[in-house]
Amino acid sequence: MSSVLASVAPFHDFDEDAWDDLLNYIEERRVIPIIGPDLLRVQTDRGLMPLYEWLAGKLASRLSVDPAGLPQPLTLNDVVCSYLGQRGRREEAYTRLRSILREVEFEPPPALRQLAQITDFDLFVTTTFDPLLERAVNLERYGGQPTADVIAYAPNRVSDLPAERGQLQRSVVYHLLGKLSASPTYVVSDEDMLEFICALQSEHLTPDKLFHELEHSHLLLIGSDFSNWLARLFLRMAKRKRLSDPRDFSEILADDHTLQDERLVAFLQQVSVRTRVYGGAEAFVAELHERWMRRQPAEAGEANRGAPQRFLPPAREMPENAIFISYAREDLPAVQRLKAALDAAGLVTWFDLDRLEGGDDYDRKIRANIARCSYFLPVISAGTQHRPEAYFRREWSYAVDRARNMADGAVFVLPACIDDTVEAEALVPELFRALHIVRLPGGEPPPEFLRRLQDLFSVARA
Repeated sequence: MSSVLASVAPFHDFDEDAWDDLLNYIEERRVIPIIGPDLLRVQTDRGLMPLYEWLAGKLASRLSVDPAGLPQPLTLNDVVCSYLGQRGRREEAYTRLRSILREVEFEPPPALRQLAQITDFDLFVTTTFDPLLERAVNLERYGGQPTADVIAYAPNRVSDLPAERGQLQRSVVYHLLGKLSASPTYVVSDEDMLEFICALQSEHLTPDKLFHELEHSHLLLIGSDFSNWLARLFLRMAKRKRLSDPRDFSEILADDHTLQDERLVAFLQQVSVRTRVYGGAEAFVAELHERWMRRQPAEAGEANRGAPQRFLPPAREMPENAIFISYAREDLPAVQRLKAALDAAGLVTWFDLDRLEGGDDYDRKIRANIARCSYFLPVISAGTQHRPEAYFRREWSYAVDRARNMADGAVFVLPACIDDTVEAEALVPELFRALHIVRLPGGEPPPEFLRRLQDLFSVARA
C-alpha cells in the first residue's frame, strides 16, 4: 500500500503519485465506487438542481405537505416526517415517489456517464434508489439496452452478488439502500436509514459476497451525503474491523461537505489513517475520468502487441432487429472482436454468452431469438470442424428451417469463416455452401462487409 494514499494531511492534496496509485488500483480491478446523491444534478422544470431536492418538492405537493414551514433546501426526510406528523400513511410516500419518477425520464448526469465509461469498474454500489446510475451504465456500455445486472438490498429480502467479483459476467449496479419501488423497501427517511444500517450489520441479513468485496477493495465514496456519525459507521461496516487496525485497503471520500465537518475530519485523521478526503464530487469524477482516459492509448498499444483486450458482454435478452451470431465456445474471443466491430459500425448484434448447452427453457429462448432476428451469422472455424455434435449445430438447423420459408433471393443467413478452414471441406448445412462465405480473419470484418450489412439494414428500414 502506497504511503501516499495512506497519508491524511492535508486531506485534499492529491499529488501525481496519489493519482497514479489510484489509477493503478483501478486498472487492476481493486477499486469499488460507491455513489451518493451529490452526483445527481439533473435538468428539471425548475432548472438544473439536485434530483432529491426536486423530488422532495414534488413529493410535498403530492402529499399535501406545506413546504413553507420546513427547512430549506427541502429534503425527503423532512417531507416524510411532516406527512407522518399529519397522521399520513408511511406507505404513501413510496408509491408517490415511484409515480413521480415514472412520469419523467432524466438523462443521467455527466458525472455518472463518466464513471460508466471507466470500464475497469465492474461493480458499482449506490446509496441512492433512483435508476440513473444503471441507465448511465447501460448507455455507455450496452448501447442503451437494459443489460447491467441491477441488484437491490432490502432488510426483508437479502439479495447478494450473483458470484464472486472475478466471475461476474456483466457490470453490476448494487442498490445498497434499496431501489425505487411501490413498497417501502428503500431508504427515504432517516428512520429508513436506521433500519437498513441495523439490518446490514445483522449476521443473518448481510449480503456476504458484497461485503467481502468491500472489505478487500479500495473504496471510492463519491457524492455521499452521510452525516458525521453515519460516515464513521458506514466505513466501519464496510471494512468489518476497527478503523484504527492495520489494513491494506484505503478509502477516498469525494464530496462537498466532509472537509467542512471539523469533528469528522479530526476523527479520520486520528483513527482512520487509510482514509483520504477530496473536496467536490463532480470535480473528482471529472479529474479521474480525464486521467483514466489519458492512459487508454497506451493500453490500446499493448493490446495490439498481444495483451488481452476487454470486451463488454452482450445483452441478456436479444434486442430487436439484431444480427444473431452463432458460434462454438472455442471461438468466443474472435466473436467478441466481431461483435465489437459490428457495434462500432452502428449494427445491432447479439450472441448467447452463457452457453448453457441444453435444457428446454434455454432451447425455447434460442429458437425464439432465431425466429425474430434480422440476420443469422454462423461462425465457421476449426472449432466447428472439430465438433460434429454441439448445440450451435442445432442453432444452424433452426436458421435453415426459417430460411426455407423465405422467398428466393431473400438474405437471412450470412455465413462467415474466421480462420483458414477450407470452404469445400466445411461441415455446414448445404444452404451455407450455396451462399458466399465471407472471410473474417480472427473475427475482424473487412470494411466492405460492414458496408454490406449497413446497406442491408438501410433497405430493411426503407
